Amino acid sequence: MKKLRLLLGDQLNSEHSWFSKTDKNVIYCLFEMRQETDYVTHHIQKVVGFFAAMRNFADELQKANHTVIYFDINDAQNTQSLVENLSLLIKENNINLFEYLAPDEYRLDRQLTDFCKNLPIKSEVFSTEHFYTEREDLQTFFKGKKQFLMENFYRQMRKKHQILIIDNQPEGGKWNFDASNRKKWKGETLIPSELNFDNKIEDIISDIKKSGIKTIGNIHPKYFEYPISRKQSLVQLAYFCEHLLVHFGDYQDAMHTDKIYLFHSRISFAMNTKMISPKEVIDTVLNTYRYQEESIDISQVEGFIRQILGWREYMRGMYWMLMPAYKKENFLNNKNKLPAFFWTGKTNMNCVKNAIHNSLHNGYAHHIQRLMITGNFALLAQIDPDEIDAWYLGIYVDAIEWVQLPNTRGMSQFADGGKIATKPYVSSGSYISKMSNYCDACVYKKTKKFEDDACPFNTLYWNFLDEKQAQLSGNFRMKMMYSLLNKMSSEERTKIKEKATHIIEHLDEY
Repeated sequence: MKKLRLLLGDQLNSEHSWFSKTDKNVIYCLFEMRQETDYVTHHIQKVVGFFAAMRNFADELQKANHTVIYFDINDAQNTQSLVENLSLLIKENNINLFEYLAPDEYRLDRQLTDFCKNLPIKSEVFSTEHFYTEREDLQTFFKGKKQFLMENFYRQMRKKHQILIIDNQPEGGKWNFDASNRKKWKGETLIPSELNFDNKIEDIISDIKKSGIKTIGNIHPKYFEYPISRKQSLVQLAYFCEHLLVHFGDYQDAMHTDKIYLFHSRISFAMNTKMISPKEVIDTVLNTYRYQEESIDISQVEGFIRQILGWREYMRGMYWMLMPAYKKENFLNNKNKLPAFFWTGKTNMNCVKNAIHNSLHNGYAHHIQRLMITGNFALLAQIDPDEIDAWYLGIYVDAIEWVQLPNTRGMSQFADGGKIATKPYVSSGSYISKMSNYCDACVYKKTKKFEDDACPFNTLYWNFLDEKQAQLSGNFRMKMMYSLLNKMSSEERTKIKEKATHIIEHLDEY
């Protein structure tokens, strides 16, 4: 029985049971393909990162005596199509059984399901053995519920896996220490230098240029600094636990012009490619906490675990529960075009400029920069969520649709009408000032609403509330803001409307 086993670029789990023993009748295959590089315009670091990690993984499999067929992007046999490459290998190698790991992206799942329906040989699909949950778990958990609250799911996960639980109650007396995780970083707490891996990538960059793949963003011409192997991923995780965890929770929402990563872990690419698992990440963090409880507060640990055990698993479950219709949701009927500065960073708004420059230079921005700067602005400017999805999916090294789509269309853009977020995550300039130093050197004034030098976030915020009143005024979490809006004089509201209209019509001038 000759088997062909497919491994996708985000299925680089060397701990998978598939690899527990070698079998001369099993062939593993990995492909670099235009099918995957071209469906949106990706950041150069994202393409390089995936190719580097995939090539490294293939080498490791071969060193462990597994048989591997690898098509690089310019391979003469590479058809650039997943199903055509598979068909070619099945025919050339007289394959009797095709096996693959369940994709985490709906598009690829459908493609492989349809492919297998027409195969003249048997096929079988296996778990990636990565997540805490199965695809269908959230659908079961929320069956019959009107709201799909992450907090309820998170508490159930804590209990089920006995994480920060004592006698079935939350350790530290609270389920959620979010109120302790909103400090502004003012330079008083030393941030250790980030750990960079000088992975040589000149050959990959040359291959990408030769192939003609269109990319965005910048990259060091010789090195890729994120982990591209399991070994490097574990080193990155250990570095986070030793040097950064102690202040992670405090400053996880903070933003600063001089600091790109602050106390964030930088392991999302490693996790999303499955080089390391959420369980071993959480176990390592918990072990660090147990050994250093005198110096590490539980709020730092819970804040980190909530992002992985809570949000990450929740977003994947919501994605599979709501697809494929979810990708077309546009509850607020936003239709405006994405401004050109999202691709260049050329804007006078200091907060947006910094967040986009970080994204273009590093393929990275942490969750608050994504949610409350670029996402907040896009929602206030009423940008079409299709355009926002394509931007977020392309620009970040760690972006894969199962995690990007529900975070963007749901959490960030409220395009699903509240399936994921209980309110739109919009704010005026005051929140940005509270959590960052962005406003200090900005040409716009955070205290003004409609004057020439008024912060566009302020103008657009009140205009957004006004324009979306029919959809949002009944939201209990929005009542206070609508109360303030409705107390404004008609003259002030008219000035806000006029200014907002000008901003939206001339976005690239701001």
